[in-house]
Amino acid sequence: MPTTNTPNSDTTTPNSDTTTPIATDNAPRAIGPYAQGRIGGGLVYVSGQLGFDPASGDFVGGDFASQARQALENMKAVLDAAGCRLSDVIAVDVFLIDMGNFVEFNRIYQAFFGEHKPARAVVAVHALPKNGRVEVKCVAVQPSGAK
Repeated sequence: MPTTNTPNSDTTTPNSDTTTPIATDNAPRAIGPYAQGRIGGGLVYVSGQLGFDPASGDFVGGDFASQARQALENMKAVLDAAGCRLSDVIAVDVFLIDMGNFVEFNRIYQAFFGEHKPARAVVAVHALPKNGRVEVKCVAVQPSGAK
């Protein structure tokens, strides 16, 4: 006998009732109508992070390296709020406005992640919010017992 799958009837499919927003003062507030991250289905999704100082909301500097380091630190702060470590990260997406910064980003990224190597994509984009130079987002596995 065929079965009918009604919306939200599958408890394994994350929806607004089964996911949890992540909010932390250790990362910049979202600059739009979205959460800093969400937890659902055993995964942690961190929204795109720019190189903003969490306290002031301003870029930490105009140079690429400062913004890249801070964007990664902001991503880590959201992961921390979800009870994750960098070793829990399984995928990272990077958006650069200038692919000429690719090699420099790789150096910063490798120093940040060390030996851990998540899947990754780097995409050149025309522009980023507030004229940022780099944005990062990630997906991590939520450790059992984490928040």
